[in-house]
Amino acid sequence: MGKIRTMAMNIAKKSKVFRNMARHCMYLLKRTKYVITGLNKKIDDKTILFSGFNGKSYTCSPKAIYEYMLSDEKYKDYKFIWFFNNVKDYEFLNNNKNTKVVQNKGKEYTRYLQTAKYWFFNFKIADYIKPKKEQVFTQCWHGTPLKRLGYDLVHYDNTLNTAKEMKKRYKVETEKISYFLSPSKYASDVFKSGWNMKELGKEDIILEKGYPRNDFLFNYTQEDVVNIKKRILGDNIQDKKIILYAPTYRANQHESGVGYVYKEEVDFEKMQKKLGDKYIILFRPHYFVASVFNFDKYKGFVYNASDIDDINELYIISDILITDYSSVFFDYANLKRPMIFYMYDLEYYRDKSNGFYFDVETNLPGKIVRTDDELIDEIIRITKEFKYDEKYKKFNEKFNYLDDGKASKRVVEAIIKEN
Repeated sequence: MGKIRTMAMNIAKKSKVFRNMARHCMYLLKRTKYVITGLNKKIDDKTILFSGFNGKSYTCSPKAIYEYMLSDEKYKDYKFIWFFNNVKDYEFLNNNKNTKVVQNKGKEYTRYLQTAKYWFFNFKIADYIKPKKEQVFTQCWHGTPLKRLGYDLVHYDNTLNTAKEMKKRYKVETEKISYFLSPSKYASDVFKSGWNMKELGKEDIILEKGYPRNDFLFNYTQEDVVNIKKRILGDNIQDKKIILYAPTYRANQHESGVGYVYKEEVDFEKMQKKLGDKYIILFRPHYFVASVFNFDKYKGFVYNASDIDDINELYIISDILITDYSSVFFDYANLKRPMIFYMYDLEYYRDKSNGFYFDVETNLPGKIVRTDDELIDEIIRITKEFKYDEKYKKFNEKFNYLDDGKASKRVVEAIIKEN
């Protein structure tokens, strides 16, 4: 079966006609089955679905919204359903009141999709899954965009989708959505444009209340910091500064016929020699990249943070963030801590890849560096000299002004209607 799938994928990459025919047939089969099995199934007004990154993790705004509802007696009669790929890893959630963990894409998954009143997801769902008129699908998304997306992409290079095919998928998704969460006017404008909401008459789906996913950054305790450090790093790092390195995923990290590869753009060996006595690095690459990276080579200095579900845990224990084009810096800015932008391929990423929604060289709340030596020097400098300056303050005033630890409450009160 695996060989047949691989052969089909290879043909699909080369033949647009074959790809479209195969997709259309698969869509019709799945859609027909979904509709037929959902006939005569009543909507339960007090059942709510949650999923993060299509069942991969317990995180982001779905997690924040769920935990808020758990804490409020107003929602004590609601039933909460979580979808996960690996159910065993999340069975602990079954101990929470009115909560059930369900296998992603199984029979129960389909039944709950067909009957639950409310859906809270942070990813684009499969084309064949469409909410009924009585159902409410909230697209939580997973961050404030720097990189252009959807209809706004200038360059689009994907062997399995043309730009036209990609835009069609965004259109299909937009038409399903009841609410689209936004943390700011900037993000609202980007989402409206990237999802082509105006043309589709869907501009009113934007719910601009702040990001529930960032509530934890305002509500965590020092006890949380201590416990998370101990769980992730052990007991022997209390005196060292913690650097979170969270680069964006790059399409060129996958080679056809080879799989996922990683070229070390950061010279970890040089960094370990110069910084190892006073710093450690939490490295959070794409999980496919993490599977081929040799962490043992830098044991005690570089830690694998790719398998931590909730990046908020990494934010609150880190002293410095190093990133590039990932949207993590928008969220991290709420902590008012130092950030460094390691953009060794800035011209390529800006001019030939995704492109950006604003000029990074004038708007980012941290220095852009291009080389390992610049990066090391900036880490040392910023540790001693960092100030939450006017530029940083203006950044938060533009992108994070609604984040205050209460976004989940505002979102839930706007969406969950008592009968």
